[in-house]
Amino acid sequence: MASTVNDSAGARPGYGQLLRTRGAWTFLLPGFLARQPFAMLTIGILLLVNDTTGSYGTAGTVSATAGVAMALFAPQSGKLADRFGQAAVLIPGVVVHAATISLLTVLALSHAPLWALLAAAVPAGASTPQIGPMVRARWANKLEGSPLMSTAAAFESVTDEFTFVIGPVLATALCTGVHPAAGLIAEAVLTLAGGLLFASQRRTQPQASRLAPGTAGDKRASALSVPGVRVLAVVMLGIGTVFGGMQVSMTAFTKELGEPGLNGLMYGAFAAGNMIAGIVCGIVAWKISPQRRLLIAYPLLVLATTPLWAAHSMLLLGAVGLVVGLCIAPSLITGYTLVEKLVPANARTEAFTWLTGAVGLGQAAGATVGGRLIDAHDASTGFLVPLGGTAIALVVLLLARKALTPRSESVVAARGVGHREPVSVD
Repeated sequence: MASTVNDSAGARPGYGQLLRTRGAWTFLLPGFLARQPFAMLTIGILLLVNDTTGSYGTAGTVSATAGVAMALFAPQSGKLADRFGQAAVLIPGVVVHAATISLLTVLALSHAPLWALLAAAVPAGASTPQIGPMVRARWANKLEGSPLMSTAAAFESVTDEFTFVIGPVLATALCTGVHPAAGLIAEAVLTLAGGLLFASQRRTQPQASRLAPGTAGDKRASALSVPGVRVLAVVMLGIGTVFGGMQVSMTAFTKELGEPGLNGLMYGAFAAGNMIAGIVCGIVAWKISPQRRLLIAYPLLVLATTPLWAAHSMLLLGAVGLVVGLCIAPSLITGYTLVEKLVPANARTEAFTWLTGAVGLGQAAGATVGGRLIDAHDASTGFLVPLGGTAIALVVLLLARKALTPRSESVVAARGVGHREPVSVD
């Protein structure tokens, strides 16, 4: 790891330098394959259950149940990965996930009652592999002390959003063009194959920290004990409501217009905006602190979600969705960059999964509330969910913004995080 830091310390942060990091491609390629199903899961459940029940509310509830289960269990998965190693968690996890997705698919096609669908959705969501946080933890492990860490955070955001461009389009195409269950079946297959391939790359995974639960060292390593992580979780919860609200509302909107096959394309335009902004954020050599960047980016996101409910044409909704996507990436990237600054190295996977889990929980809440609003009114009403979710999160961010500032660079360094990028004191 020391050689990696020395090689990159004097270089201008950029994607070319980042991708030349020794050993990076050994986990990037399998990680990219393994994270594709994450973007297919909720939309696959939504489309299948809506097809078999005819209700967006029911479909949103089942999809949300899987999302809530994922959000609640993801941090525990991250904590276990920090303690025992990523492979030890991934291998049994992907097997369980593939099996429970298969069960949920069979139940939906059999027109099983709602309680049975919810019972299957819980383990399906809980076993969702946390590939994104694990890749971020591998970057943090290799780039300790390097200014490239911020670039890595941007690169991962771009990768996530590229996933959200491909995943929904693929799932929608399979569900509408092949069979309503095809999207979930593909999700299960990709999870199993990609997860096992990623788990096999053991040389780049962070060293396990086998502390006994309840020990003093274990308590100090708890990511949620850091106030800034709790604030960032709320921020990510708001972002999740954008994903969930947009997903269910766009599905209903395109169906109302008689073009259900365009749903994936519409959501892909939204995700593409996020990806473009992420690429730009990774190129810029920031001179202001990440805390201040977040306080600028998040209000812009709230502002961008405001006109969504008033977009009544496919073209206008696509344009507004693109702008919303452009405003999400800066907040996501900055949030993950702050985690690397605030959290000790032996708790980073857990910290990243808290944020990813918060996004999933917000996505579940957004899909549920949006689905109920759509059933009661129309598709446009569901677009109020992204505005409400981000507005509430913004209030929390403004009130608790001091928690995002490390007490001092010396304290951060002592906790094993170190200085990553130019920071201006707020």
